[in-house]
Amino acid sequence: MSTTTDSEGRTDPRTTTVALHATGHVRDAMDQPHQEFTFEGHTLRDLLEKLFDEQPGLAEMLVAETEAEATTDGWAKPPENLPGTWHKNPEGEQTKPYARVLVNGKFNEVLDGFDTKIEDEDRVSLVYPFIFCC
Repeated sequence: MSTTTDSEGRTDPRTTTVALHATGHVRDAMDQPHQEFTFEGHTLRDLLEKLFDEQPGLAEMLVAETEAEATTDGWAKPPENLPGTWHKNPEGEQTKPYARVLVNGKFNEVLDGFDTKIEDEDRVSLVYPFIFCC
């Protein structure tokens, strides 16, 4: 990780500034659903840790702590032989059903999960759509 040096010669972890956007239920829960967000570090995990420290209710809304919280009834069973390479994020690093975290328009699950590298000016979206039923 790169560092910066302050006027007294001390080094600080690199900060990253992203465009942070939220939709649906997350948008309603956030103080500022569209903002520039600066955090120490350079991964999605670093960003989420700072965001969840500032707004703790968001973690409960987005992150599934157990496998049971990450699944829901009604998902179609996948075929036995899926094309390409498929893997799940580890338990505790998955989003809840219907909730998603995107980096530059791609689900974190198809990148490096919470270890996805983040750079200045990236766009991070927190999505939890409104779902209405009969």
